[in-house]
Amino acid sequence: MFDSPKNFYKKLLGSKGELTAEGYLKKQGYKILNKNYRTKSGEVDIIISKNNVITFVEVKTRTNCKYGTPAEAVNYDKQRRYREIASYYLLSKGLDENETEISFAVIEILGKEINFIENAF
Repeated sequence: MFDSPKNFYKKLLGSKGELTAEGYLKKQGYKILNKNYRTKSGEVDIIISKNNVITFVEVKTRTNCKYGTPAEAVNYDKQRRYREIASYYLLSKGLDENETEISFAVIEILGKEINFIENAF
């Protein structure tokens, strides 16, 4: 079954936003560990590291704020899933959750503006 034009546009906008975010993070000195990391709990857009901290990044791209800011779309359920995915990621890499510093971030992309929200939740 084919996506509707609206769904296709949303996927294209999201992919473009993730590429923009990746370029931004590299310029900020982050190492990209994984992109679109999938588990049964969901997907993390980008996993990065810098200064011995592993950060799980949700990228939210919007063309306007008609339905709120991009970061407002990262609700409690999305945060819970990100925490589950982070636990699985650490386990799969043989890292101890209690000894590995992690954080969660959101990158909002609104038009040409980029807002990197570190320690977002």
